Amino acid sequence: MRRSVGVALVQHPASSTRGHEELAAQLRELTVAHPATTLWVYPELHLDSPKPHPPIENLARDLDEDPALLALGALAQELGIWLVPGTVYERAADGRVYNTALVYSPDGERVASYRKIFPWRPDETSSVGTSFEVVDLPGIGKIGLSICYDIWFPEHTRHLAWGGAELVLNLVQTATSDREQELAIVRGNAVMNQVWIASLNAAAPTGRGRSLVVDPNGAVRASSPDASAEVLTAVVDLGQVAEVREFGTAGVSRPWSQFREGDPTIPLPLYGGSITPSTWEPGFPQASTPESTETRA
Repeated sequence: MRRSVGVALVQHPASSTRGHEELAAQLRELTVAHPATTLWVYPELHLDSPKPHPPIENLARDLDEDPALLALGALAQELGIWLVPGTVYERAADGRVYNTALVYSPDGERVASYRKIFPWRPDETSSVGTSFEVVDLPGIGKIGLSICYDIWFPEHTRHLAWGGAELVLNLVQTATSDREQELAIVRGNAVMNQVWIASLNAAAPTGRGRSLVVDPNGAVRASSPDASAEVLTAVVDLGQVAEVREFGTAGVSRPWSQFREGDPTIPLPLYGGSITPSTWEPGFPQASTPESTETRA
């Protein structure tokens, strides 16, 4: 059954200010031009990339008190949209600083925050997150949150898909020369996990662009050819996830239906754990551990 949602990836350079005003003015215009688009997404650190770049400790925000972030919630409510304004540097209660993605609902509530698990070391000095985030958008479906280098670790997308994500949002800000390889990684993750992936990079000069939307069969449904600023739109049918998993990728392969009753537990020495066949398929209950998914607002 079709479950379509209009998605807009705003491939723009990082904001020139750390306030919400520039983003708000832009979105008020864009939502008029795209009235049926429900989910609006910005790149990694869109509001937290000033030049020159001070230590991240000087940029860290309190998610519950920062005026710009509170205004973003009000903006989502004003426009009646789901808003993912990229990521910000979050100061946690213990003083640690995380690179954190945020999701605001059309009611103006912050319904999720996800801390990047795989900072790009040694350049990135943010603390390491320990929870995977799958967010339920009522009436639409479930999205998983991924930040830039997370996509290079296949365990990350697999856990999001296992936790029920039908669309993975990969928020990126990279100007490095390996964006070409990342495009292959994005398609590979979509195919292996039979899930939609939208990988949004910043435009020049902040990033190298080349954002794309890939469906559960691995087909590129929308893409940006270069690093120019643009708004990449796509209609994402989340119902295609169940269809591909039922009939197989290209009508053939069904990795989520691999195991049968009586199959042995498979040790995974790398992780000090195992694959348990009875809990392999997506949708099984999870505990709030680093190996599981949870929603944290």
